[in-house]
Amino acid sequence: MHDTPTAAATLVPAGHSHAGPPLQVGPDRWMLNVPGAATGEALSVMSWQGHAPGGPPLHLHPDQDEVFLVEDGEYRFQCDGEQFLLRAGDSLFLPRGLPHTFRQLSPTGRLRFLYTPAGRMEDFFAALARLDGPPTPEAAHTLFAAHGMRVVGPPLAS
Repeated sequence: MHDTPTAAATLVPAGHSHAGPPLQVGPDRWMLNVPGAATGEALSVMSWQGHAPGGPPLHLHPDQDEVFLVEDGEYRFQCDGEQFLLRAGDSLFLPRGLPHTFRQLSPTGRLRFLYTPAGRMEDFFAALARLDGPPTPEAAHTLFAAHGMRVVGPPLAS
């Protein structure tokens, strides 16, 4: 059952998160722009400020489509065996079930990403922020699975 969407417009200023301060995930910052609760769980929009090269393991979302919008920096995406180089202003749509990963190539970068339906992605990033460091591969498998995703390979090498 979906929650009732918010009936009013909600402004989230640049560099802020919808509720509470931005979360630190290692050297990076995560901000919630549009919470799933405001859309009846139909959509969640988030921002990421990357402060070091890197990225997630190869994974998939069985039940969610995902859109990446690059606001700053340079990223290499791998999607189902195909690679794309994205720079500021580029976007990439990933349909549900498509194995994908990315690597921030520039020293800093900014991404905005959208999930539809919202799923458990907000909880996933909150869980990442509670870790003392990057998860081991085994812990990553467990964390991803607990939030509706499946790890299917390693991160992209530099």
